Amino acid sequence: MSAIGTAAADFALPDQHGRTVRLTDFRERKNVVLVFYPFAFTSVCAGELQALQARSADFERENAQLLAVSCDSMHTQRVFSEQEGLDFPLLADFWPHGEVARAYGVFAEDKGCALRGTFVIDPAGTVRWSVVNALPDARDLHEYVKALEAVRSGGTGH
Repeated sequence: MSAIGTAAADFALPDQHGRTVRLTDFRERKNVVLVFYPFAFTSVCAGELQALQARSADFERENAQLLAVSCDSMHTQRVFSEQEGLDFPLLADFWPHGEVARAYGVFAEDKGCALRGTFVIDPAGTVRWSVVNALPDARDLHEYVKALEAVRSGGTGH
């Protein structure tokens, strides 16, 4: 797993509209909250992403870009984002399958999907906070905001 204090692995993935999104797009400009989720159209994933959408003002206040990643295809991501009313980038780690999830240490080889990993990356590209939950376990969304506040004040989330 990408350890706190280490450089976050860069990536270039298509979002749900086919635009390439790179971690370096946000370098020196924004914090990034990188959220890996197992599968589109599952109840826990949909609920988590809807809750993140509802807290978009918190991310804006903390100068953070939310990026959600699964191993689903770009086309699946588009339909899922439209159905769930999600307006942040949903990135497709589809091919090579799970390459970015592997780089962050959150790919479940036996399931072929990403675990529920979350990484807060500062504008310098350093991992400042992370948590990984088991597939069935939803994340505590309040922890994201606390981690971002800690990054703003010069600390880490832990």
